[in-house]
Amino acid sequence: MPFRDRHDAGSRLAKRLHTQLGAPLPGERRIVLALPRGGLPVAEHVAETLHAPLDVLVVRKLGAPGNEEFALGAIASGGARHVDERTLAQLGVDAPTLEAIEARERREIERREALYRGNRDALDVKDATVVLVDDGVATGSTMKAALVVLRSQHPARILVAIPLAPRDTLHALEALADDVVCLETPEPFFAVAQGYDSFPQVDDATVTRILDAASAPT
Repeated sequence: MPFRDRHDAGSRLAKRLHTQLGAPLPGERRIVLALPRGGLPVAEHVAETLHAPLDVLVVRKLGAPGNEEFALGAIASGGARHVDERTLAQLGVDAPTLEAIEARERREIERREALYRGNRDALDVKDATVVLVDDGVATGSTMKAALVVLRSQHPARILVAIPLAPRDTLHALEALADDVVCLETPEPFFAVAQGYDSFPQVDDATVTRILDAASAPT
């Protein structure tokens, strides 16, 4: 069943997580992290339902020359890097070309972090249960880079929460995360957008608005 939009996906995902996770254990600290930009409207509902703080983990795809939607890998905040060496070899992408792509995307990571957070510090995930949310996963390269970042920050547990993904990618994520919650695994899988009736681009202003609201005093 397709999702109406990201808000519908977030609401349904939040209900599943609430049932699966239950009440926090004594001393357990939960944090919801979203992959921007599309993950924010989904994660907003998850954070509200779990009564958990919300933040972003900025990850950028390393797009192939001439076809930026085709991922060679991804990089993330903190210097994490995931590259598909087989794809690099198949496409003949040399080291200088890859370095130029990575430098461009690293600048974008720095820009987004400054824009989204302002003067706020990133949430401390050490010893926390982290729920990592996106609006869907295709190849998984971006999510894999995010998982590398999180592991280096020593959370107690990482749970990946996504509305949809192909089965083979889902299995790969299950090997990297402590748990994965995925609502739909459509077959055949062409793109994340196929699972949504409405799938517009999410702009920076929307991301900032959601994060500002989540961090506002209650």
